[in-house]
Amino acid sequence: MIELLSTNLPLLVGFIFVLGLLLGSFYNVVIHRLPKILNREWKQTATEILTDAKCNVSCPADELPEKYNLQTPRSKCPKCSHSISAIENIPVISWLVLGGKCKNCKTKISARYPFVELLTATLFALCAYHFGFNWSLAFALLFVSYLICGSFIDYDHKILPDQLTLPLVWFGLFAALIVENPKTNFASNLESAVIGALAGYLILWSIYWLFKIITGKEGMGHGDFKLLAAIGAFVGYQMLPLVIILSTVAGAIIGIVSIAVKKQGREHKIPFGPFLAIAGFVSLIWGKLITEQYVQFFSI
Repeated sequence: MIELLSTNLPLLVGFIFVLGLLLGSFYNVVIHRLPKILNREWKQTATEILTDAKCNVSCPADELPEKYNLQTPRSKCPKCSHSISAIENIPVISWLVLGGKCKNCKTKISARYPFVELLTATLFALCAYHFGFNWSLAFALLFVSYLICGSFIDYDHKILPDQLTLPLVWFGLFAALIVENPKTNFASNLESAVIGALAGYLILWSIYWLFKIITGKEGMGHGDFKLLAAIGAFVGYQMLPLVIILSTVAGAIIGIVSIAVKKQGREHKIPFGPFLAIAGFVSLIWGKLITEQYVQFFSI
């Protein structure tokens, strides 16, 4: 099987696409549950600290079951509590067959579930087509996985959990040691990855404090610093200007559209994580091509 995947690109792309569908289903669980798990932990920690300080406090009632993690309990309908069976949990297909509704109570199921599955599968397949069967592909799939989960959590809750960003930094540094193909857009060596991680963090950290000093407001969260550090570890410091330009332009466009179309005020907060993720993925796949085209265009 491994020999077939390493020599047959269409088979590899198809296999990785299906893998993306399956993992995309799990990433929906991560996106939904991880913030709830973290919120429970934060409340418990805060209660313990205040109790130790002899403050008379009580933790608000927790609606989550006692055993609640990424594996248990089984997923269920939020309205009727119908447990989702394996046959109802086939990526994309089950949602289409059920007409986007709960089998039991007919409550609508968000189209975002199949969207995340298809997005994961598509990006996985693109990575397989671009990198082929090698270590570059393995690290690219890890990169995409963390970016997808982090982006949707940031969109929903305006947080980028350390549980996602910090491991991604280490994966990026490890990739610099393993990936030896100079044709890829991975960091060319460990030095480039380390500088990329440090520079990525410090650039947004500096912008954050400059903005806060001038306006007295926080322009972004600390999770954004760590995400750009992770991206810098993967693509190296040489790609950071492209990542920052792409994410800033995309964020500005979406911000202007939100103000103009949705009539949202300037105080409306737009998470920056998804734009960093998009820019990071584009840089990993097409970074050198974009840079070369840019230089060639302006050297005419």
